[in-house]
Amino acid sequence: MKKSMLGVIDATMLPGEMGELAAHRSPAAIPFAGRYRLIDFVLSNMVNSDIQSVAIFPRSPYRSLMDHLGSGKDWDLNRKRDGLFFFPAPAKEGQFSRLAEHLDYFNRSDQKYVLLSNCTTIANMDFAPALDRFINEKCDILEIVHKGESAHIYLLSLGLLLDLIKNRNETGYQSVQNVVEDSSSSLTKCQYEFEGFLKRIKSVSDYYQTSMQLLEKDKWSELFNEFQPIYTKVKDEPPTNYLAGSYVTNAMIANGCIIEGEVNHSIVFRAVTIGKNSTVKNSIVMQKSKIGQNCILEHVILDKDVSIEDGAVLRGTPDNPLVIKKGSVERAVANS
Repeated sequence: MKKSMLGVIDATMLPGEMGELAAHRSPAAIPFAGRYRLIDFVLSNMVNSDIQSVAIFPRSPYRSLMDHLGSGKDWDLNRKRDGLFFFPAPAKEGQFSRLAEHLDYFNRSDQKYVLLSNCTTIANMDFAPALDRFINEKCDILEIVHKGESAHIYLLSLGLLLDLIKNRNETGYQSVQNVVEDSSSSLTKCQYEFEGFLKRIKSVSDYYQTSMQLLEKDKWSELFNEFQPIYTKVKDEPPTNYLAGSYVTNAMIANGCIIEGEVNHSIVFRAVTIGKNSTVKNSIVMQKSKIGQNCILEHVILDKDVSIEDGAVLRGTPDNPLVIKKGSVERAVANS
């Protein structure tokens, strides 16, 4: 059954659902785990499952997502036949109405089955066993679940998807999820339980909590392994430079950083600078951010290109991390 699945990634999640992290980018393009973007996981899972044609339907703003994906080369999807397709979704309500704008793509596809996924599910999953169950149990729609809850990843035939799209006004169904949730539907619906590590990122709190879980060795090992790699856009950076006085414990540090302060239980992306006598704890610092000297950061998410001036103190909480928006400057508060 190799090469029999078509991949469709619905990246139309409303940016507002992810707060400041999606103020200037698609949720699919939010940086994650030190060097990845959220979309890298489902896209890599598709490629590792021998899916060679993937269509992505994003909602504006999507420039950052397009820049990250490029031609699809880093996922081996820059192909003469099939490959990576990018279809900006029109401002229409309903998944089927948005897919209907690009029926030519589906009509030209040779694949028999469609794997339809959201863009923010974090997992390392082989979809082949799900396809086997779909075929063996003669399902019309198969829903992937984790611990009894939907992962919002579905498998169905291309023919059924086209019928659902074309008949959406008569049936009232606006998405595959609508069909699955309709107990009166005559379609045969099955489930496939995924037992590995899986998190669906739906909010800033989800993003923060899942990121912190990756600092646990067993969780990290479930998500990243040599047999099914997670691919991303390659960026060349020199090794991180740990200067005298630096102290790092239980942290994930990407390349190109300059560390002179203390980092504890945190994720630091590439090309970050952390100054002397500064402490970063239980935090996420995205690429090219600069933290000055004598700063304290606890339960904080710094977006890209943030500057923290000397002596600044920033604190959030585990349930409500403090998010500092991209490109902003945070100054120390003077004592009165």
